[in-house]
Amino acid sequence: MEALIPLLALIVIGFVVGRANERRHYRELAALEAALRDIEVSNDRGTAELGAVASGTLVVGSVVIAEDYFKRIAAALKSLAGGNLRSYETLLERGRREAIVRMKEEARCRGATRIVCVRLETASLSEDFSGRRPMFSAELIAYGTALVPKAQRAA
Repeated sequence: MEALIPLLALIVIGFVVGRANERRHYRELAALEAALRDIEVSNDRGTAELGAVASGTLVVGSVVIAEDYFKRIAAALKSLAGGNLRSYETLLERGRREAIVRMKEEARCRGATRIVCVRLETASLSEDFSGRRPMFSAELIAYGTALVPKAQRAA
Protein backbone atom coordinates (compact mmCIF):
# COMPACT_ATOMS: atom_id res chain seq x y z
CA MET A 1 0.00 0.00 0.00
CA GLU A 2 2.84 2.38 0.84
CA ALA A 3 4.27 1.85 -2.63
CA LEU A 4 1.05 3.20 -4.17
CA ILE A 5 1.22 6.54 -2.35
CA PRO A 6 4.05 8.01 -4.49
CA LEU A 7 2.35 6.76 -7.65
CA LEU A 8 -0.97 8.30 -6.66
CA ALA A 9 0.79 11.53 -5.67
CA LEU A 10 2.47 11.70 -9.09
CA ILE A 11 -0.85 11.07 -10.83
CA VAL A 12 -2.55 13.84 -8.86
CA ILE A 13 0.33 16.26 -9.47
CA GLY A 14 0.34 15.37 -13.17
CA PHE A 15 -3.40 15.93 -13.39
CA VAL A 16 -3.33 19.29 -11.60
CA VAL A 17 -0.29 20.68 -13.41
CA GLY A 18 -1.37 19.33 -16.80
CA ARG A 19 -4.87 20.72 -16.40
CA ALA A 20 -3.52 24.14 -15.35
CA ASN A 21 -1.15 24.23 -18.34
CA GLU A 22 -3.93 23.22 -20.71
CA ARG A 23 -6.26 25.95 -19.37
CA ARG A 24 -3.48 28.54 -19.65
CA HIS A 25 -2.80 27.49 -23.24
CA TYR A 26 -6.50 27.75 -24.13
CA ARG A 27 -6.60 31.29 -22.66
CA GLU A 28 -3.48 32.29 -24.62
CA LEU A 29 -4.92 30.82 -27.82
CA ALA A 30 -8.21 32.68 -27.36
CA ALA A 31 -6.35 35.99 -26.89
CA LEU A 32 -4.14 35.40 -29.95
CA GLU A 33 -7.09 34.32 -32.09
CA ALA A 34 -8.98 37.47 -31.09
CA ALA A 35 -5.98 39.64 -31.98
CA LEU A 36 -5.70 37.96 -35.40
CA ARG A 37 -9.43 37.85 -36.14
CA ASP A 38 -9.09 40.37 -38.98
CA ILE A 39 -7.07 37.91 -41.08
CA GLU A 40 -9.52 35.70 -42.97
CA VAL A 41 -8.65 32.04 -43.42
CA SER A 42 -10.24 29.89 -46.10
CA ASN A 43 -9.59 26.59 -47.79
CA ASP A 44 -10.93 27.86 -51.13
CA ARG A 45 -8.82 29.34 -53.92
CA GLY A 46 -9.95 32.93 -53.40
CA THR A 47 -10.07 33.55 -57.15
CA ALA A 48 -12.77 36.24 -56.82
CA GLU A 49 -10.27 38.58 -55.15
CA LEU A 50 -7.29 38.03 -57.42
CA GLY A 51 -7.79 41.41 -59.10
CA ALA A 52 -7.34 43.26 -55.79
CA VAL A 53 -4.22 41.35 -54.77
CA ALA A 54 -0.72 42.76 -55.08
CA SER A 55 1.02 39.52 -54.17
CA GLY A 56 0.53 36.06 -52.78
CA THR A 57 3.07 34.18 -50.72
CA LEU A 58 3.28 30.90 -48.86
CA VAL A 59 2.84 31.17 -45.09
CA VAL A 60 3.35 28.31 -42.66
CA GLY A 61 2.64 27.71 -39.00
CA SER A 62 3.83 24.59 -37.26
CA VAL A 63 3.83 23.22 -33.75
CA VAL A 64 4.98 20.02 -32.08
CA ILE A 65 2.79 19.02 -29.19
CA ALA A 66 3.30 16.16 -26.75
CA GLU A 67 1.21 14.41 -24.15
CA ASP A 68 1.78 14.85 -20.45
CA TYR A 69 1.94 11.85 -18.14
CA PHE A 70 -1.65 12.22 -16.96
CA LYS A 71 -2.95 12.20 -20.53
CA ARG A 72 -0.87 9.11 -21.15
CA ILE A 73 -2.35 7.31 -18.13
CA ALA A 74 -5.89 8.45 -18.96
CA ALA A 75 -5.52 7.32 -22.57
CA ALA A 76 -4.11 3.95 -21.51
CA LEU A 77 -7.04 3.37 -19.15
CA LYS A 78 -9.59 4.51 -21.74
CA SER A 79 -8.05 2.32 -24.44
CA LEU A 80 -8.80 -0.74 -22.30
CA ALA A 81 -12.51 -0.09 -22.73
CA GLY A 82 -12.33 1.49 -26.17
CA GLY A 83 -13.92 4.66 -27.46
CA ASN A 84 -12.75 8.20 -28.14
CA LEU A 85 -9.55 9.28 -26.45
CA ARG A 86 -10.77 12.74 -25.44
CA SER A 87 -7.46 13.59 -23.76
CA TYR A 88 -5.69 13.23 -27.13
CA GLU A 89 -8.47 15.04 -28.97
CA THR A 90 -7.92 18.16 -26.85
CA LEU A 91 -4.17 17.87 -27.41
CA LEU A 92 -4.63 17.81 -31.19
CA GLU A 93 -7.20 20.63 -31.06
CA ARG A 94 -4.75 22.86 -29.21
CA GLY A 95 -2.02 21.97 -31.68
CA ARG A 96 -4.24 22.74 -34.68
CA ARG A 97 -5.31 26.09 -33.27
CA GLU A 98 -1.70 27.00 -32.40
CA ALA A 99 -0.51 26.13 -35.92
CA ILE A 100 -3.22 28.35 -37.45
CA VAL A 101 -2.32 31.22 -35.10
CA ARG A 102 1.35 30.95 -36.08
CA MET A 103 0.42 30.91 -39.77
CA LYS A 104 -1.71 34.03 -39.28
CA GLU A 105 1.12 35.78 -37.42
CA GLU A 106 3.44 35.15 -40.37
CA ALA A 107 0.76 36.45 -42.76
CA ARG A 108 0.36 39.62 -40.68
CA CYS A 109 4.13 40.22 -40.79
CA ARG A 110 3.89 40.10 -44.59
CA GLY A 111 0.99 42.57 -44.70
CA ALA A 112 -1.63 40.00 -45.73
CA THR A 113 -5.31 40.31 -44.91
CA ARG A 114 -6.42 36.89 -46.13
CA ILE A 115 -5.03 33.36 -46.38
CA VAL A 116 -6.49 31.05 -49.01
CA CYS A 117 -5.91 27.43 -49.98
CA VAL A 118 -5.28 26.60 -46.31
CA ARG A 119 -4.30 23.02 -45.59
CA LEU A 120 -3.58 21.22 -42.34
CA GLU A 121 -1.16 18.33 -42.04
CA THR A 122 -0.43 16.09 -39.08
CA ALA A 123 2.57 13.86 -38.57
CA SER A 124 3.13 11.48 -35.69
CA LEU A 125 6.55 11.79 -34.11
CA SER A 126 6.06 8.99 -31.62
CA GLU A 127 6.97 5.92 -33.62
CA ASP A 128 9.16 3.51 -31.71
CA PHE A 129 10.20 0.07 -32.81
CA SER A 130 11.75 -0.95 -29.50
CA GLY A 131 8.56 -2.63 -28.29
CA ARG A 132 7.78 -0.09 -25.57
CA ARG A 133 5.13 2.60 -25.87
CA PRO A 134 6.73 6.01 -26.48
CA MET A 135 5.29 9.37 -25.49
CA PHE A 136 2.69 10.58 -27.98
CA SER A 137 3.81 13.64 -29.89
CA ALA A 138 2.61 15.10 -33.14
CA GLU A 139 3.59 17.90 -35.48
CA LEU A 140 0.74 19.96 -36.85
CA ILE A 141 1.37 22.21 -39.84
CA ALA A 142 -0.99 24.82 -41.25
CA TYR A 143 -0.05 26.40 -44.58
CA GLY A 144 -1.68 28.51 -47.22
CA THR A 145 -1.29 31.43 -49.60
CA ALA A 146 -1.29 34.82 -47.90
CA LEU A 147 -2.83 37.53 -50.06
CA VAL A 148 -1.48 41.07 -49.75
CA PRO A 149 -3.92 43.71 -51.03
CA LYS A 150 -2.63 46.26 -53.54
CA ALA A 151 -3.06 49.15 -51.10
CA GLN A 152 -0.92 47.36 -48.47
CA ARG A 153 2.04 46.43 -50.66
CA ALA A 154 5.36 47.78 -49.41
CA ALA A 155 7.55 49.52 -51.98
